Amino acid sequence: MAEGLMKKFYGHETYVQSAGVLADMDVDGFAIAVCAELGIELARHKTRSFDEMQKLGDELSSFDLIVALSPASQREAKEITRFYALQVEYWPITDPTATGETRDQKLEAYRQARDQIIERLIAKFGAPKEGI
Repeated sequence: MAEGLMKKFYGHETYVQSAGVLADMDVDGFAIAVCAELGIELARHKTRSFDEMQKLGDELSSFDLIVALSPASQREAKEITRFYALQVEYWPITDPTATGETRDQKLEAYRQARDQIIERLIAKFGAPKEGI
C-alpha cells in the first residue's frame, strides 16, 4: 500500500520498492479496495522479501531509507543495516488485518491504516506533487 501511495503522491522521481517479511504473497484484497478509492491500482503487485529483491537485481546498498510498518519488518530492517548503510524509520501503523468482523468494518480499518501512511508520507516528504 505504501509503495502505491508514494508513487501516486510523488511520481517516479524516487525509486520505491515494497518489501515484506514474507515473499511472493498477493496484496490483500482490502488494501487493493481502499487504494482503488484513491485511483491507485495494486491488484498486480506482489510482496517481495529483501532476499528476493536482491535476486531480482535490487541492490539493497543502493537504497537510502527503509520504512518499516510493523515490528517484524523493523527487526528485519535493523538486521539488514548491520551489512548496509541504510536509514531505518519505524512508522507504527495500525495493523488492519485483525480488525473488524464485517466487510465494512474491515474496509474502515484498512482506510485508517491507509490514512496513517498518508499522514506519515506528507510529514516526511511534504505535500503531494500537483498534477499527480
